[in-house]
Amino acid sequence: MAGIVVIFDFDKTIIDCDSDNWVLDELGFTDLFNQLLPTMPWNPLMDKMMKELHAQGKTIDDIVEVLKRAPIHPRIVPAIKAAHALGCELRVVSDANMFFIETILEHLGLREYFSEIDSNPSFVDEEEKLRIFPYHDFTESSHGCNLCPPNMCKGRVIERIQASLEGKKKIIYLGDGSGDYCPGLKLGEADYMMPRKNYPVWDLICRNPMLIKAEIYEWTDGEELEKVLLQLINMISLEEDDANSSQFISVDCKLQTMSASKNAFPHALPVPQ
Repeated sequence: MAGIVVIFDFDKTIIDCDSDNWVLDELGFTDLFNQLLPTMPWNPLMDKMMKELHAQGKTIDDIVEVLKRAPIHPRIVPAIKAAHALGCELRVVSDANMFFIETILEHLGLREYFSEIDSNPSFVDEEEKLRIFPYHDFTESSHGCNLCPPNMCKGRVIERIQASLEGKKKIIYLGDGSGDYCPGLKLGEADYMMPRKNYPVWDLICRNPMLIKAEIYEWTDGEELEKVLLQLINMISLEEDDANSSQFISVDCKLQTMSASKNAFPHALPVPQ
């Protein structure tokens, strides 16, 4: 199963919240954030908010404890472990930040399962203050994508990953937000897009599904994410093992694929035990 790379968004995909909002809400800084949001881009605003937290006596430990409480569906951890056990390479591509993501993954015992995390860089400075910086330094130059926020184009990250892959590896991309639409457009016909239903990326795809070359499989929550993801991995495995696997997939897996017109998104059905 070395031929599968599973790429996860983080906020509202692995965890069931936006990590930035979660920290600010739990520490009581949401009102200030909302006041400042119209005045500057999100990423530098988060760096400013970390300075505000520090100035008002909030410590790194306070932030860590809040991150450890971030909500997550109970089937997400088993899904990640199962995908890794089946031989998939796992990655995270997220517009959150490295400190938030690594803190949560380490708390969940999942950090070792991911070969790479692409996110906004962050570190604790000499004053014990968390600093957050853009993945793409838009003060120096633009990444040139009008679909993505100025600090990070996930589509460019996906292109870099694709260029680094050896052999005929297939990508499964999971995401929920509008920033996950651009990487979806970069996927090929042999890849798979798993948008979270009724979230921004789903709405964007529904406007013109034909723009997505990859096969599309929806999911609504952690339980369905686990079911669909593992079925896709098993389906790809069968295709690799048997040139005639399409017959076995339709009969044994009962996994419906998107019609050629892509006018509707299918529900993947359970794999018989």
